[in-house]
Amino acid sequence: MKLSNWLGGLATAISITFSTLAHSEELTVATFIPPQHHINAGLFKWFGEEIDKRSNGTLTMQLYPAGQLGAGPVQQYKRVVEGVADIVFGLQAYTPKIFPRSMLIIPPGKATSAKESTERLLAIYDEHLAQEYQDVKLLGIFTTTGNLWSSTRDVSTMDGLKGAKIVPFAAMTTPIFEALGATPVQMPVTEMYTGLSTGTIDATTATYNNITPPWNFWDVSSHIVKNVPVQFAQFFVLMNKERYEGLSDEHRAIIDQLAGETFSLKGAASFDGADNKSAQAMESADQMNNIKVVSVTDAERAKMNAAVKQGLEVIFADYESRGISNAREIYQAINK
Repeated sequence: MKLSNWLGGLATAISITFSTLAHSEELTVATFIPPQHHINAGLFKWFGEEIDKRSNGTLTMQLYPAGQLGAGPVQQYKRVVEGVADIVFGLQAYTPKIFPRSMLIIPPGKATSAKESTERLLAIYDEHLAQEYQDVKLLGIFTTTGNLWSSTRDVSTMDGLKGAKIVPFAAMTTPIFEALGATPVQMPVTEMYTGLSTGTIDATTATYNNITPPWNFWDVSSHIVKNVPVQFAQFFVLMNKERYEGLSDEHRAIIDQLAGETFSLKGAASFDGADNKSAQAMESADQMNNIKVVSVTDAERAKMNAAVKQGLEVIFADYESRGISNAREIYQAINK
């Protein structure tokens, strides 16, 4: 090979390498949950592998779990809007004024699993919810199922609920818990273990996964109550809009291929899968030996359902007072 040809080939290779490097992008992802949490270890692992594979390594992500880019879940929406992180995982319930319509998935309705409630959300998204996400790029919206009460006393009856300090999935369901006779207390999930341990709260709405690691509510609970009115905690995965729009056409197309229904159902499957594993673990775990598992009777559940309806009327009236006149319509669309 002639030296001139070899040098020409080398120059071309160097040019291609620098061109690739110049267009390589790394997305920062901020979560408030521990590294081993299934959302970090599963959902974001999947997302990172997909964007890497589909872009031939020119689009990657770096995960910052456990609040490394800012402590706590409350400011996650602000962090993504301000560009502290390119992508964040958070809960709509911590910024309810921004997501009032989305929050109508939280109260008890017809859904009984994360998959089902997420599908119901997606079905009404374009008509009723899209306006709440105009300032960001929505990657995913999904739920987890609050079908247990983890408690330090028996709250399986209306009498047992009277005066009980209990954490709902969101402040907007306060009227429902008041109708149940309980005293609702707002507290992030990161503080519930301590709350149960110190007696600051008597009970909290929980998923099966909250009972087992990494949350370990079984360490500080005397009762697990089943057959309760099911609530749904709702989550978002959002991307900074300017960061998304600044990507190349190729990289934006990859994000678009994964965002929306695909990402959302992956998130729901992650929560349903974690709950199934935790439910199985609870069957034989030594930690359950000192816990009484109680199921609400049909008669008591009927009383609770009546209280839920009473609380919903208060919620709809509050929405109307804030200028959202179609809250009942949205709730009914979710639960048709």
